Amino acid sequence: MVKILAGQISNLKICMRSLFFALFTIFSLQNVFAEPKLLLGEFSRNRLDGWEHNSFKGETGYQLQTLDGVVVLKADSHAAGSGLFKEQHIDLEKTPVLNWSWRVANRLNGLNEQSKSGDDYAARIYVVVKGGLAFWQTKAINYVWASNTVKDTVWPNAFVGDHAMMLALRGPEATLNIWYNEKRNVEVDLKKLFGEDLRTIDAVALMTDTDNSGGQVTAFYGDIWFSKD
Repeated sequence: MVKILAGQISNLKICMRSLFFALFTIFSLQNVFAEPKLLLGEFSRNRLDGWEHNSFKGETGYQLQTLDGVVVLKADSHAAGSGLFKEQHIDLEKTPVLNWSWRVANRLNGLNEQSKSGDDYAARIYVVVKGGLAFWQTKAINYVWASNTVKDTVWPNAFVGDHAMMLALRGPEATLNIWYNEKRNVEVDLKKLFGEDLRTIDAVALMTDTDNSGGQVTAFYGDIWFSKD
């Protein structure tokens, strides 16, 4: 009886070891084949590491706060235009897809967003390819939450022309006060909008601005990261 019990215990240990090894192998393979994820904005972790402030006119208020149980970045602009940017070299061949979430509390009604006086947005995320000493070769894509421009419209920025292309990801049809998740292949967008094979970017920025129109708007930004797909 004792021998039988000992044998059962031995077999149980062998089974447990086999199960542990199998699980370890599965988790290891998951880590090996896991999608690369390059975090830039870890707002949900109550962090703003590496993000710097840049003001064009006045100060948009940016602060981390809890909304619906998650820490997000709140932006509140009153006739002001300032943003946050993070300089980081991104290899688009490894992680070409930009991911983020955002929501807007109100619109900036009555603006012609393709004019200088109407170049204000409730929310925008943009990527920058620096031109180095040849600053005139700097390029940027602005993914904007437009108040008056139809979704998927593309146009050159009113101030710097086709060096910064505007792309309305959300427009007047978007519902206020709900979260939208965005995913853009930046490498593909750069090729489409500038006609060049640009394989790296140098910075990512966000801005809620009302400096040209003198209006007021509030927006919220969730985490920002790059991925392979």
